[in-house]
This record gives sequence, C-alpha cells and structure tokens, in this order.
Amino acid sequence: MSKRLDRKPSGSPSPFPYARMANKWDTLDRLDLQFRWGAFGIRVLRCHLTLFQPGEIVNFHKHSEFEFHFIPKGKGKVILVDQMFDLHEGLFYVTGPDVVHYQESDQNDPMYELCLHCDIIPLDDVKAPHEKREVSNGYGDELEAEDARACMAILGRLPAVPVVDRYHAMNCFLEAYRTWEEQPIGVYTLMKQAIIQILQRTARVFDDLGGKAGIPVRDMNYHRYQMAAKYVQDNEGLPISLEQVAQTINVSPRQLQRIFRSEGQTTFRDYLEHVRLTCICSELLHTDRPIEEIALDHGYANPNYLYPVFKHKYEVTPSVYRRMNKGEAGARLKPN
Repeated sequence: MSKRLDRKPSGSPSPFPYARMANKWDTLDRLDLQFRWGAFGIRVLRCHLTLFQPGEIVNFHKHSEFEFHFIPKGKGKVILVDQMFDLHEGLFYVTGPDVVHYQESDQNDPMYELCLHCDIIPLDDVKAPHEKREVSNGYGDELEAEDARACMAILGRLPAVPVVDRYHAMNCFLEAYRTWEEQPIGVYTLMKQAIIQILQRTARVFDDLGGKAGIPVRDMNYHRYQMAAKYVQDNEGLPISLEQVAQTINVSPRQLQRIFRSEGQTTFRDYLEHVRLTCICSELLHTDRPIEEIALDHGYANPNYLYPVFKHKYEVTPSVYRRMNKGEAGARLKPN
C-alpha cells in the first residue's frame, strides 16, 4: 500500500530473507490469479513486499475485501477502527471487509510489509454446510471444502488486533515469489497452495486463540482503474484525495489521473463526485434523513456546498429531487 521498492533506505542492512522480492516488487500483482477453494472463489488483487519510509503515513481507509498485513522487518504503528497498536518484526494483522485502519512507520526506521489483498466470494453452486453431501468418488473434495469452510469461518470473525506470526505465513509470500521466478512444473498449483497456506496459517493462529503457467497477465491500467474505482466506492464518505488513492495502488497521482481518463473516460474528481452523488440520490429516495446529515456522510464537510453541485448535475436541488422521485416507480431524473 505504500511506495514502490525502487530504492533502499539509507543505513538499512541487507540482505534480509525477502530482499529478492524487492527486485520486481509488483510481479505477483500483475498476475490475474484466481481460483476455487471448496465453496469459495478467491481472487488475488495484490501480493507483494512494500516499504514504508521513516515516518510515512497511510491515512484512514478501508476495503471491501480482506487484506493481510505482515511485518518482516522494522517497526511502526497501526490504528484499527479506534485502537492504536505498536508494530514490530514478526507481527501481522488482518483488516477484513470495511475495517477502517491507519498505518505509520517509525520516525527513524523504515518498515517493510508483506501484503496479501484478496477478494473471497462464496460460490452459489455449492451446497450449504448443513446440506447432505454426496461422496465424490472418494477423492476427498468434501474434505477440502470443509477445510475451506472452517478457515473462512475463522477469518470472518477475526479480532482487529496484531498478533505474532506463529505459523510462519510470511514464508509463503517468498514461496509464491520463488515459484513465479523459477517456473517449475505445476506453477499454478504451487502458487494457489501458497496463497491458501497464508489463509490457513493466519486462521490457525486465531484458531489457537479461540503468464507462463497459463495465468493470464492483467491489463494493468484497467486493473489499477478498477482498484482505484473500488477504493473510491469503499471510501467515498471519507476525505479522500487523488494522492491518497494513487499511494494505495502504487502509482503517481499524474499516472492515476491518466488512467481515469483513458480507462474511465473521466477525471478522478468527476468520478469521486459521481460516486458521492449517486449514494446521496439513493439516500434521498430511500430514507427520510435530513439532507445536511446525508451530505456529511458522503464527503461534503460543508453541506451547503452540496446544493450547487447537485443542482448543476441534476438541474434541481436535493429536496426537489426527493419530492419528485421518492416513492415513484416511473422515470428518474437523469444527469447531464
């Protein structure tokens, strides 16, 4: 989530076990790695080593997917929801869907982070756990599905606290990177297993507490546009900026603005405004909340600013839009 690893911090000893991942820091990010595990579809959005320079901050944000953060070296702090925790080598924490968090490295020392960001989706064509399952020719599919269900059940209720990486999930990042470097037979299966191992070893800690291989290469501009658009959708109610979103997806603000123009046929500012106004329109039609409250919840720190912006796009004020459209099944006002 931080700056790309194109330089070493001054005075930093080297090498350390994950130094080879710095050579091509976004190698695994470029793979459209997705697979089925039991009753779940898993798509890897990011899997890389990143570097926080001394005193670097990643401001409050959230994701609608799971993000696993491991600290192989350095120290810093994290705020999870409303609690602050110290970070140091050997710890990890998980930010599940919609967990707001803030990250900061030590003022004097850099902090490295191994990050796995993935979307985990239940698949509709698999029977629920309580339904009777037929034996699949004795090949153990049911056992794998049960493993996946047990793991996801734990991941779905993880406490928002950093803990020690007792089962060495960090090693699996290096395994995935080495696999892609060396391209052995079975590279897809090995990489899938490395990702599953990260999930399983993470869950096990909390359970104890209570291309070349046929993987398509992404169109990175489109992928980054999707990531940026999803980030905007997840955080539209917060005071986000072009610079913050660019930092999150590891590109420069200028490059991100070009991506929005080429892939979305819009600008970052216009897209953010579109997302916010779309959410506001939905609330106007489906709630009776005061317009000022709705404005504050969707990024307008000064509610008075909403009125000219809304009228410019929809040709009416928010109150008129609500009165004309609420409860009607007919046509809706369309933006210019």
